[in-house]
Amino acid sequence: MKKLTEGGFLITKIHHLTGRIFFRMLKDHGLGEINPGQGRILFALWKEDGIPIQELARRTQLGKSTLTSMLDRLEQAGLLRRVPSKKDRRKILIEVTERQREMERSYEAVSLEMAKLFYQGFSEAEIDEFEDYLKRILDNLIKSENE
Repeated sequence: MKKLTEGGFLITKIHHLTGRIFFRMLKDHGLGEINPGQGRILFALWKEDGIPIQELARRTQLGKSTLTSMLDRLEQAGLLRRVPSKKDRRKILIEVTERQREMERSYEAVSLEMAKLFYQGFSEAEIDEFEDYLKRILDNLIKSENE
């Protein structure tokens, strides 16, 4: 890399702006009690419910202490629960509650609205290419963190 690039700076700006807009959309849809970080946790659980905390941390890329405090708040709000694994008593699984399941459709609508805004003016091919680049950057960062 010959020159200083703006990629990381742009990603950070996009992240912060996206978070603010997404939170506003959540509030507009009656989901103001969920912040974007908590939404990331719930989204992972909608894809697969009843997973161990370690797997949830891997899927959300949240640090253990951050994840634990977010899980505490979501549990207090009645949106998820921690349950002991029946297969391995040392493991704690995270499950969504029925109350949270009712919010899933509204959250998906907000996510779709955000995706439309995010990719406005992009072709399908451009979206695929862009996301491939982002996945490569993410893989690079994960490898570096695990070294």
